[in-house]
Amino acid sequence: MTLKERITDDMKAAMRAKDTERLGAIRMLTAAIKQKEVDERVELDDAAVVSIVDKLIKQRKDSIEAFRKADREDLAVKEEAELKVLSAYLPARLSAEEVEAEVRAIVAELGASGPGDMGKVMGAVKARLAGKAEMGQVSAAVKAALAK
Repeated sequence: MTLKERITDDMKAAMRAKDTERLGAIRMLTAAIKQKEVDERVELDDAAVVSIVDKLIKQRKDSIEAFRKADREDLAVKEEAELKVLSAYLPARLSAEEVEAEVRAIVAELGASGPGDMGKVMGAVKARLAGKAEMGQVSAAVKAALAK
């Protein structure tokens, strides 16, 4: 079963259960997937769907932070509920040590030597770790590996 099929099945289950919060979050995700497919005229695979989920999760985290600063706890709680639903569609995340090990391996493969190779390394790392790690954490690991 593909990730898109799983999302559709979960949406149907949320409809049957009358779980409006979960249904709203899944519908928002489905709309983002369909928008990407229409814009690019392609059928998205699991990796592309994971990148959309990752993007939506990042948006939710930013929104939660902004709502807390604005003292809007009600909106922050709603965003946290959506974040929880979206997180279920991500593959298991790598630990910090695993991310660092992958980054070191990629740096060695590419023969990268300094900060000037950051773009080349990040391109390879994004391709290999898409959805498996938060890109902010990956970027910090790449900087650290290239600074040595």
